[in-house]
Amino acid sequence: MSAMTLALFAIVTTEILPIGLLTPIGAEFRVPGGTAGLMMTMPGLLAAVAAPTVTLATARGDRRLMLCALVLLLAVADFLTAAATAYWLVLVARVLVGITIGGFWSIGVGLAGRLVGPASAGQATAVVFAAVPLGSVLGVPAGTFIGDLTGWRTAFTAMGLLSTCALALLLLTLPALPPAAVTRPAVLRALLRGTGTRYALLMTFLIVMAHFAMYTYVTPFLRQVTGTDQARITGYLLIYGAAGVAGNFIGGALVTRAPRLAFGTAAATIAATTALLPVLGRTDAGALALLIVWGLGYGAVPVCSQTWFARAAPQAPEAATVLFTASFQATLAAGALTGGAIVDHTSLRAVMWCGAVVAGLVVAVAGAGGSELDQAGLDQPIRPATT
Repeated sequence: MSAMTLALFAIVTTEILPIGLLTPIGAEFRVPGGTAGLMMTMPGLLAAVAAPTVTLATARGDRRLMLCALVLLLAVADFLTAAATAYWLVLVARVLVGITIGGFWSIGVGLAGRLVGPASAGQATAVVFAAVPLGSVLGVPAGTFIGDLTGWRTAFTAMGLLSTCALALLLLTLPALPPAAVTRPAVLRALLRGTGTRYALLMTFLIVMAHFAMYTYVTPFLRQVTGTDQARITGYLLIYGAAGVAGNFIGGALVTRAPRLAFGTAAATIAATTALLPVLGRTDAGALALLIVWGLGYGAVPVCSQTWFARAAPQAPEAATVLFTASFQATLAAGALTGGAIVDHTSLRAVMWCGAVVAGLVVAVAGAGGSELDQAGLDQPIRPATT
């Protein structure tokens, strides 16, 4: 599991690293903030396409070989970004990152139980999803710090080296992993007809759209509205990520007992904190306090979303993971793109308020869908299986 965790950490960090380096990268290539935000949009769009495409195209292939090939692609993307002489080359590298994200998450997340055995499958899945907030806790602040000291290109070079190390560990430690079941298009179509899957898609769309429309521009917000210098921003992102780790495990524990409550609480937390950020975030103390609560709320989102997809399709776990990955990444891209349009045409404060409204809709959807979810069996506590 250590090799999988390191690989996922490298993937998550590479994906969101531009958030901490958006300003210097945009300045070097002389592109506006919204255009610089394409570094977040491109991977999400490609990941959404790659999730079903890679999984279906390689359905009969050894999963170990596929994971290694995808991590190799990630290392190439990191080194290409570090060496880019034009902004379009950066975007090409981000396309490669998107393919890696979609393929690795769709194939790799469902393998956790196979690697450790059924008895520890739940704990293994929690460790896998901990890579998401850990990327924020360690990866983005560390990358931002390196970028501040020696330049943003050095940060991507470091990620390339880390990805290479992860590839070596995967090759050395993973056993052969032939597919347990073949994922076909018909299976994905069948899942999309289910009530639970549709609610999972809607709620994931709304909350991820809101979050990434806002979080993509949190560094410019702290610079321009709060007046925070880059050194403190790095520290704030570190604290935000630490809160996200806590939120991941809190959400994971709550979603097994009360799925609607877990998702609704996370969404309400994000909506409230981001709505207040333009008002109370004008001071460092206010901004930091709200970032901590925001991190707690968003840290619970990935595990809540994936749990809903998995419970909607217990007979097809890899197919459920494909839908989770595709919907999550497509909406991530849409959120970053929408946030960029709002920033370019209005203000950084406006993007926070707009995102808060959308996050608030998730609370309404979670409440409105109660009877349908009860009928589908998705809002019942997860109980140990009996033999």
